[in-house]
Amino acid sequence: MAEPVFINGRFLTQPMSGVQRYARQIVRALDQRPGAADRYVLLTPPGAENLNLLHIPTRTIGRAGGHLWEQTALAWTARHGRLLSLGGSGPVLHRQQIVVIHDAAVFRHPEHFRTGYAAFHRALNRILARRARLATVSEFSRCELASVLNLSPDSIAVAPNSADHLRIVTPDPGIIERLDLTTRPYFVALGNLTPNKNLAVAIRALSHLADPAVRLVLIGDRPAVFDRSTFPADPRVILAGRLSDAEIAALLGGARALVFPSLYEGFGIPPLEAMTLACPVIASDIPATREVCADAALYFDPADDAALTAHMAELLSRPDDARRDTGLRRADRYVWSRSAEIIEDLLLST
Repeated sequence: MAEPVFINGRFLTQPMSGVQRYARQIVRALDQRPGAADRYVLLTPPGAENLNLLHIPTRTIGRAGGHLWEQTALAWTARHGRLLSLGGSGPVLHRQQIVVIHDAAVFRHPEHFRTGYAAFHRALNRILARRARLATVSEFSRCELASVLNLSPDSIAVAPNSADHLRIVTPDPGIIERLDLTTRPYFVALGNLTPNKNLAVAIRALSHLADPAVRLVLIGDRPAVFDRSTFPADPRVILAGRLSDAEIAALLGGARALVFPSLYEGFGIPPLEAMTLACPVIASDIPATREVCADAALYFDPADDAALTAHMAELLSRPDDARRDTGLRRADRYVWSRSAEIIEDLLLST
């Protein structure tokens, strides 16, 4: 009997971000593919989250975790089969492997990372580029990775993100009341609260709005990044922290817009999530958001808080129903099952 395709389940031990969301949803979509039970095995470190898959079997292997698990227990167990690594890293000794690298941020913006982290991942990416087949999540990231890794763009497959999982989420309207937003207009910024997300610009833009009732809800980890000695103190900023999909769906459903001022992205999942839920998008004018949102968003220079303020004021004064509809149609282009099919076709040809 032929060896199955092994799936690197390290992502199930990591905090949720766009990368881990991608890996979870692709594996869930692969679980629905014909013959999944016989084709795939999900290999996980001890203590990994249970995805509750219907068809793909899960095996816990090894004793360690992290990179050590990936380079030892995973590499050894998967040595005779093909391997799918969806989280941006994989064992360097495994040649029959698909690795999804989500962006080139450690090359283009190392200042956004700890020095050791950026250096390690640059080295790892260079090795994997020579030993594995690469995939990524956007045409922009394909070109970026090809440039920094000295590869032909044609050698890198594109299997995009999606947000269609939100269509089956029942919104939790209780979050609106808990954050005291029932009678207030508000904007949402969604994503891990790290320097590249550039949320200082959003806070400054809010400070220029005259309406004292307006709120900016910041959803995501690491709220300590908002040092009140660095950013203008504004009681209208709500640090909501990590929220459930149901709470996020409710907040996006009632927001005047998602504000997405990021400096660099390989894809930019939050704008797609907003468009999926008919929430208008105000996004930084960078290549990844242009690719994903096209004409469905309002754009601004990520260094220009006055331009962002103008867009926010515009959406406070009048709803943009036409752009909501355009966003819904744009979001329909991105489907997890289609991306999983691209990944599976790539695996079968490797």
